[in-house]
Amino acid sequence: MCGLFGFVQLGAQSVSDDDIAAGREALHTLTHRGPDQWNDAIVGPCYMGHRRLSILDLSEAGRQPMLSANGQIALTVNGEIYNYKSVRDEIGRDQFKTESDSEVVLHGYTAWGMDRVIDSIDGMYAAVLWDQEKRQLHMVRDRIGVKPLLYAQIGGYFIWASELKAIKKFCDLKGFKLYEDPEALLDFLTYRYIPAHKTLYKQVKQLQPARHAVLSGEDLSVRQYWTLPTNEITASNDEMAERLRVLIAQSVEEQLMGDVPVGFFLSGGMDSSILVAEAARAHPQTPPMTFSIGYDHAAHDETHYAQMIADTYHAQHHVERLSGDLIDDLPRQIMDWYDQPFGDNSALPTYHVSKFARQHATVALSGDGGDELFGGYHWYRRLLKFQSFQNPLRPFAMGVQTALNRGRSGIVQKLLKRFDAWTHFDPLALHCLLIDGLPPSHTGKYREELGVAKDYDALWLFREYDRPDLPTRKRMQYIDFHTFLPDDILTKVDRVSMAVSLEARVPFLSKDLCEFAFSLPESFLYKNGELKGGLKYAYKDILPPEILDRGKKGFSIPLRQWNKAQSNLTFQEQIYLRCR
Repeated sequence: MCGLFGFVQLGAQSVSDDDIAAGREALHTLTHRGPDQWNDAIVGPCYMGHRRLSILDLSEAGRQPMLSANGQIALTVNGEIYNYKSVRDEIGRDQFKTESDSEVVLHGYTAWGMDRVIDSIDGMYAAVLWDQEKRQLHMVRDRIGVKPLLYAQIGGYFIWASELKAIKKFCDLKGFKLYEDPEALLDFLTYRYIPAHKTLYKQVKQLQPARHAVLSGEDLSVRQYWTLPTNEITASNDEMAERLRVLIAQSVEEQLMGDVPVGFFLSGGMDSSILVAEAARAHPQTPPMTFSIGYDHAAHDETHYAQMIADTYHAQHHVERLSGDLIDDLPRQIMDWYDQPFGDNSALPTYHVSKFARQHATVALSGDGGDELFGGYHWYRRLLKFQSFQNPLRPFAMGVQTALNRGRSGIVQKLLKRFDAWTHFDPLALHCLLIDGLPPSHTGKYREELGVAKDYDALWLFREYDRPDLPTRKRMQYIDFHTFLPDDILTKVDRVSMAVSLEARVPFLSKDLCEFAFSLPESFLYKNGELKGGLKYAYKDILPPEILDRGKKGFSIPLRQWNKAQSNLTFQEQIYLRCR
């Protein structure tokens, strides 16, 4: 796991000493992502810097940037390529000088070209490669969007980095002014995050998941190299369950790799419990190392469930408890971690469990992705419920919503809030509301304040990934997989885990497992009418019934109990106002 920073001075032949110094200052804003080593390389007009958190091949040989034999190709990679050994064998083992997984990208590019490399590798990664002979820059982001990669073209430079703070630092040093994007701020209020490809600043973009970008001269082309298939399989419940267990076990085993201590985030929910169970079943002589966070409010505390799994699988279990004084400076912490507004308050416990885990391990496996793949969010069930009651009123939808929206202020707003979902007949607006976003009916005053045009479609992100041909719940899962998962969940975990130099891995998000999960019919995914019914069926003989039968509980903080100054504003509204 690492931090990347670099730039190409467009039209130049070399890099000046002043620019190298500025590049190094920008690179070192990412020291938390790579505290073990740093290095940089200059190839023609390209400066390429790398901060390293050593996971595989801890020797100096694994240091990056990696250069080709003729010194004309430079590569940096952030993340892990889990199937690197099989790819390395296919390329030809004799070419390799290290045991680093990143080296397969360098030799794969010279042997095959980047397109075949991308198709061959699986993992969580962001990779940047400069080819001096072709004067081309390649940027690649993993299929699901686990690892970040941001870029900007400004002042005659093309700049990239793992985090926004590095780009901002370089721009400050060069005197380049960055301008806030009001539409991105409205998107933040709508979704609770700023979606890729946008950032807080107009000139800075984030490469979207499953994208390969090529810079030739001053022209940037971006292609999508992978899409999530949705064709359903036909098989018995037992066959689907067996295949599911095999794929999960394979992914866990693959992601246990490393030359450093590896542990698990254990919430006591089904997803993290499955990962611990699979690791313990595969390695019965090696007790898994697990980490949990508890709260001083019983309604939010799940540590007894985590302890149950730890006891079942003889884990080396560690627990830490949090109290309310931690939220006093949360808005400032959010901006420090994310460099822009971010509205998921579970960033706080995720930071603390990461910090706690880092005392014992360098890598932690997380259960993220299970809800999007297997139908775990309560809003999938609620959306069906609302739509079934709305159907008789659908012919009168426009009139009903107009009447109810007319008085959205003061006490009227408070009274209507509990009936709000019933007035949103557009399934995308309803979905936005159910995930605690602010649909267009709620953001009028902010739209005016930001100067965003009235015809701006605030639900553009959901529309981009909407698949009305899918059954209702899988339609929402498909949207969440491409939006909420990379831009909220995975962004949340990446920034706060890397803030404490911990690598967080996500076994549920291997390519084969994602593709298989979305091939499962709703009748299996929601077996017996339950959220994650298929996953429960697959693990009914493995996990304790107390874990399988308990309801879904998110990794959120007891914000209302801890917040002494109660507010009627949503968390993202509070963050927005603190940032203005």
